[in-house]
Amino acid sequence: MGVTVDVAYKSLNKFTEILCGDKVEILQTKDSDIMILADGMGSGVKANILATLTSKILGTMFLNGATLEECVDTIVQTLPVCQVRQVAYATFSILQVFNNGDAYLVEFDNPGCIFIRDGKLMEIPQNIREVEGKKINEYRFQVKRGDAFILMSDGTIHAGVGDLLNFGWLWEDIAAYAVKQYALTISSVRLANALSQACDELYGFRPGDDTTVAVMRIIDSKPVHVMTGPAKNPEDDTRMVHDFLSNPAAKTVVCGGTSATIVSRVLNRRLDVSLDYVDPEIPPIAYMDGIDLVTEGVLTLNRVLQLLRRYVKNETVSEDFFEELDKPNGASMVAKMIIEDCTEVHLYVGKAINSAYQNPGIPFDLGIRQNLVEQLKTTIAEMGRKVDVIYY
Repeated sequence: MGVTVDVAYKSLNKFTEILCGDKVEILQTKDSDIMILADGMGSGVKANILATLTSKILGTMFLNGATLEECVDTIVQTLPVCQVRQVAYATFSILQVFNNGDAYLVEFDNPGCIFIRDGKLMEIPQNIREVEGKKINEYRFQVKRGDAFILMSDGTIHAGVGDLLNFGWLWEDIAAYAVKQYALTISSVRLANALSQACDELYGFRPGDDTTVAVMRIIDSKPVHVMTGPAKNPEDDTRMVHDFLSNPAAKTVVCGGTSATIVSRVLNRRLDVSLDYVDPEIPPIAYMDGIDLVTEGVLTLNRVLQLLRRYVKNETVSEDFFEELDKPNGASMVAKMIIEDCTEVHLYVGKAINSAYQNPGIPFDLGIRQNLVEQLKTTIAEMGRKVDVIYY
């Protein structure tokens, strides 16, 4: 069975800057996952353009099988050189993990990757080679489940310089803090957020440089199956339920009262609705043996979509986000499952139209359920999760 990754990142903009001068690209090929962190020289718009170009060039070329030499040569020929410092464009780190466990790390002038295995810091050997006059470190190795890798821009090691710390937050201290935060159960988003928050605090919440932390963890495959809406033809209900429950290893979520009733009938299992209204805007959850979570339908899924979009927009540094994610309402529980405990999502969607969803009084600008599902599919894909939809 191939390895699976959990990837997340968090960026802090330099204080007063609207755009971040760091850029992270998360890519997938048929046999690997790739994480690229580029740090553009300077800050603001210029740095953002340089970092974006660097990450896009590297990502596009890697996806098309280009060698490291070809990638670096293209960057050197494409991006400008500082007329004052006569130094390059952007620095970068690339981590590629193949499904068979092979891994490839490339580092150019970014702080070194933090590699944690079995709760201990692992040393990454120096294997320097010169490409187009640039000294680049390469490392090929094998990953195993539980490994964590942290790529960083230099804003992390500058945190606290001349204020709380004389020389900034040293790499060794960041690594020690990451090891302390690490646990087999912690998600990449929580680990990235913990490190990012620590940097923000050292900067006095006024970052003096763009600061990015990108985390990749090697985990077991964690599929999530979501069923919502009755099938267009009632005779397909049984097939839909059996498909939904086809993977015993998957976590199962039923969204919608009608859907829950169908599952209850097909499986001949009791459905118990909770009487606890923990959020006045979100209907309560329900319980059924063999199903991990049962929620209301469209209202709940709309809130799920809002939370996932906040995640995609990189709005996780605030504790408010995690407080919302940890709430015991159906929407937060579904969103938390997808963000923190999921590698792939399979949506089983019925196409029967509920006339209530056409009501202009519904408090969101969505059409029918399928419209909402397509937005969820797009957002989940932007998170780097595999996602597919099966309609009935």
